[in-house]
Amino acid sequence: MKEKILYSYSALFDSPDKIIHAANVVQEKGYKKYDIHTPYPIHGMDSTMKLGTSKMAYVALVFGLLGTFGSLFMMYWMGSIDYPVIVGGKPFFSFPAYVPIMFELTVLSAAVMTVVSMLFVFFKLPNLSHPLHDTEYMKSVTADKYGVTIEVSDEQYDEEEISKLYAELGAIKTFHIYYDNEEISTKHIAMQPKFLGFLLFIFIFVAGSTYFTLNKFMFMQPYNWMREQSKLTAQEGSTFFADGFGMRMPVKGTVARGTMPYLFKGKPELAATTLHNPLLPTKMNLELGRKKFNIYCSPCHGYFAKGKSRLHGQFPNPPSLHSVKVRNWPDGRIYAVIMDGQNVMPSYASQLDYNERWAVILYIRTLQRSLNAKESDLK
Repeated sequence: MKEKILYSYSALFDSPDKIIHAANVVQEKGYKKYDIHTPYPIHGMDSTMKLGTSKMAYVALVFGLLGTFGSLFMMYWMGSIDYPVIVGGKPFFSFPAYVPIMFELTVLSAAVMTVVSMLFVFFKLPNLSHPLHDTEYMKSVTADKYGVTIEVSDEQYDEEEISKLYAELGAIKTFHIYYDNEEISTKHIAMQPKFLGFLLFIFIFVAGSTYFTLNKFMFMQPYNWMREQSKLTAQEGSTFFADGFGMRMPVKGTVARGTMPYLFKGKPELAATTLHNPLLPTKMNLELGRKKFNIYCSPCHGYFAKGKSRLHGQFPNPPSLHSVKVRNWPDGRIYAVIMDGQNVMPSYASQLDYNERWAVILYIRTLQRSLNAKESDLK
């Protein structure tokens, strides 16, 4: 039988005053690896033991900041360098849109790594078999006694000196605390073959069950009813219709409820002579037009409608809206372009509603007037 290995030398006291005094003396003697155990919190014990600030706060701070700046760099790289695309008129580096994601990754990184550090670094889990567990000493200090324990690994450990110290402090009983076995005392349980084998078993079990569930189980009867539904997804073919298409065109002549059909599709000149702007150039309408123009039109036309694209060569630049031809167009002609598109410009009928289209036209007229002012406008 192997000889047990000593973990610490402990002592019990029968009053809060004695344990406070004992903690103060042990601290003054220069012992570093010791601990105090009491059945309830004792006021002033932290300062007596001269406990420093918990390092957990620094762990949370460091990993929280890593989450913050890591997410910021990730979104900057994706949106401004790797795949820069104008979305809704926003700039490539749109910081306000990044804030929620930065916040979430800050909290996630700090929380997860704080727990991981607490369990596996500070508490040294999964080692659950601490030498103090289930000892008479621990049973006493969790009931009505107060204890101090000094570990053998302390640089100043001397059993004879500690025994004299406990006697001087008035200890009512002393204990030698031993490791349960030699393996636990010399090797972290996470490195033991049993624990590594357990982790390997969990890995194989989870991976195998996940593969079976996603690749086999979900295709079995009757569990495949969510996957095998009697419907057609977008772009899916169909054997039911003669043309083989699953997506069908609306019945000719039908109009969706709540919509007004556009009667001038493919007839821009007729729209130019028939349609007239129903909105007045009020401050509210011009502000609405400016907002929608900057979102949908400025990426290609530029903020001043001069044809200076903000897409940095990713798309052909359109002509200026300040040309004589466009300035002489009726409002209905511009409306037709918004509805039908022109050349490489697509239709924006689905992005802008009826009032927004006319508001954008009001704003275009304002830009044209401001950059092509007449002499009478300057008086």
